[in-house]
Amino acid sequence: MGVARTLAAGVMLLALATGCQGASDATNNTPKEGQASSAVPAYRPIGAPDTEWRIPGRLVAGPMELAGYADHVSVRSGEPFRLFVTSSAPAFTIRAFRIGWYGGAGAKLIWTSPAVPGKRQPPPLLTKDRMITAINWSPTTTVQTRDWPAGSYLLLLRASTGKEAYVPIVIRSGTARDAVLVVSGVNTDEAYNGWGGYNLYVGLPKHSHERRSLMVTFDRPYGYNPARGVLHDNLPLVQLAERSGVRLAYATSADLQADPGLLDGARAIVFGGHDEYWSLPMRQAVTKARDAGTNLAFLGANSVYRRIRYAADPHGPNRIIVDYKDSRLDPIHHAPDTTVNWGQNPYPDPENSLVGMLYECHPASGAFTIREPNFFLFAGTGAKAGSAYPGLVGNEADRAYPVAGTPANLQVVAHSPTTCGKRHTFSDATYYTVKSGAGVFATGTIEWVRALEGPDPTYGVGPAASAFAQKVTLNLFTALAAGPMGRIHPAIGNLTAVRQDLRVP
Repeated sequence: MGVARTLAAGVMLLALATGCQGASDATNNTPKEGQASSAVPAYRPIGAPDTEWRIPGRLVAGPMELAGYADHVSVRSGEPFRLFVTSSAPAFTIRAFRIGWYGGAGAKLIWTSPAVPGKRQPPPLLTKDRMITAINWSPTTTVQTRDWPAGSYLLLLRASTGKEAYVPIVIRSGTARDAVLVVSGVNTDEAYNGWGGYNLYVGLPKHSHERRSLMVTFDRPYGYNPARGVLHDNLPLVQLAERSGVRLAYATSADLQADPGLLDGARAIVFGGHDEYWSLPMRQAVTKARDAGTNLAFLGANSVYRRIRYAADPHGPNRIIVDYKDSRLDPIHHAPDTTVNWGQNPYPDPENSLVGMLYECHPASGAFTIREPNFFLFAGTGAKAGSAYPGLVGNEADRAYPVAGTPANLQVVAHSPTTCGKRHTFSDATYYTVKSGAGVFATGTIEWVRALEGPDPTYGVGPAASAFAQKVTLNLFTALAAGPMGRIHPAIGNLTAVRQDLRVP
């Protein structure tokens, strides 16, 4: 990294952007055996009756009013981590909420701190690679995690003024053996994090693409925006997973590189609504697990699209995400971990060989449309051929193509007419199986996980679409936990049959 310079404090007032992210040990509120595949009960808002963990819009703190980050994206239960917090208030408290079902409450309070003295930290630094970092902040407090169950957590900071902010962290499992591993997509959350005015897409001034960051760090707070991160891409999935009653494990995308042995013997690995940024070791570890019999589920779209690598900083390894998005800019410009899209030179390896599909477009909009009503994960939904669920396709979508890398037995189970601006295309949901018996299911839409939270008129997701997504996902967790899905449900390839609708680029 180059010599860093200090940002003007006024810059920080412009920085309000992306959201936060999210065994082990399923909660004590799990259903009885077999309940996961029963009919979905009437919709009950995830946040009811206990909404203490949610931040009302009027209480969202400004970027330097109250904000913090942890020096680890995940720790094992019993391991400490440090918090780095800036606060304009004289004091604040920390409450640790574990995300889960908890009878519909959505989260459980695990720990509350005493009052912590507030302190204004210095403005963050901007490096020559246009990376915003708060590595120059001093530690505020150390949090002990004794007896914290593995899971996805939100630390809720509350200032004495009443303003609030989140710091996400995962208490990771020691092993995923015989469990369904839920992966929190922290790489993607950080890529979109606009705290400080810069991320991997835009930078100051004027949020221009030409001034975007070439790398981003976990050593800064998250901007608060409920459209991204844990609040929509991970949280509803974790809540429904715990409602299913299957044995769960928890980790982050960074843990897949740091500890690939975590995946040994896992029944399945589940990725949330948006898991776009993958390193080469991450992909190798997940592919190896699939080929050893571990099921995979991609409950979003745009997965495994950007190839990144990690770098270390004073807080440890894997704290910096490097993504030049252009081999000509990347100093490592001709190597397997050159930071370009996975489908690009110098070492193209498109995502379809793992996910089953290719990223199609944004902004996508459409009704999830059933092609294979007898597909085993659709059992109990009442879906028929042509059944359509408006609002369930968006805001990014994937599509199956008969091109190199696409599994030969890929089964298109939903084929949904989709618009991307003025362009008409399709979004697919797919399933394939491999020699080990592992099955790989992909929804092909980011909107899927958001729909698990319940109807949302803002996005056009009605009660029927939400109930359908919930039921399919509960069926999925039951099937994932039972072992290699392909041994009972081998994929029935049908891509040739839908080819008349495909336009190969």
